[in-house]
Amino acid sequence: MVRKVIDLECLLPADEQGRPRQYHEQASHRIGYGDPELLEPRPGYGFANYQNIFRKRVSGPAKGEAENKVVGQSIKDFVGELDREGAEVSVLGRVDNYVLADVVKEFPKRFFALASISPFDGMRGVREFEHLVKERGLNGLRVAALYNNLPASDRRYYPLYAKCVELDVPVRIYSTMNYANDRPYDLGHPRHLDQIAMDFPELRIDAALSGWPWVNDLVGLMRRHPNLYCDTSAHHPQYFGVPGSGWEMFMQFGNTLLQDKIMVGFSKDSFGLTIPQSVAIYEKLPLKDKVIEKWLYGNAKEFLRC
Repeated sequence: MVRKVIDLECLLPADEQGRPRQYHEQASHRIGYGDPELLEPRPGYGFANYQNIFRKRVSGPAKGEAENKVVGQSIKDFVGELDREGAEVSVLGRVDNYVLADVVKEFPKRFFALASISPFDGMRGVREFEHLVKERGLNGLRVAALYNNLPASDRRYYPLYAKCVELDVPVRIYSTMNYANDRPYDLGHPRHLDQIAMDFPELRIDAALSGWPWVNDLVGLMRRHPNLYCDTSAHHPQYFGVPGSGWEMFMQFGNTLLQDKIMVGFSKDSFGLTIPQSVAIYEKLPLKDKVIEKWLYGNAKEFLRC
């Protein structure tokens, strides 16, 4: 029997012609600016450094796998795949806002879509965000401090946070270190969430990627702020239970006092695992059965209100 889950990080496949639906480096649209490619000062520098750090993820399919790899899919076929894997709701971001709107219109109950809005667009961006939520069916905000090169606690995000509270929608904030060596490594430090949560106590915040390697800081902050949650996206589940991995306090509190605050992002394309394969790894972690269900489904159901 396939376990029912909610996925906090789902990436759309390329379309039927193999054209990517996801965008990467340009994570926050400046209104009217389009999507110019980020020019790297030199090979292997900036975002290209991720290819040096995560070589196994970018090396391509293993021998014998290439012929089985799907080049592209229709959204309908992709939804069918997710249904077979047990994903009841999948959170989407890092996609053009109006592409997201079209996907949500076609499958309004299937995806939870997060808008990307540049903090540099001021009130124009706030009005665009309100339009996307009220008129186009998007469900919340995605803040990518890494790509904006601006910590999430910067006041230029604050009008967007205020609008999230007004609209009663959540925000997912990049909260981990980064390997783009042309900008500060701690743009996603959990300390930035503390000021946001103090200034907007009603704001539902998901600390995306769970704050590694500052996991202990995030654990303390989740104890401190009732509306602060986190998700495990981009981290392979097999390492959560490994001593010395830095996840010890996360696992201890995630199994006890913070069992209602942790959600799972499968990031299936990053690891080459299907959702059921990832679920099987989570089920082997030293977690109580009821806690596993909360991590995989119940906590996200409550946080997203989906």
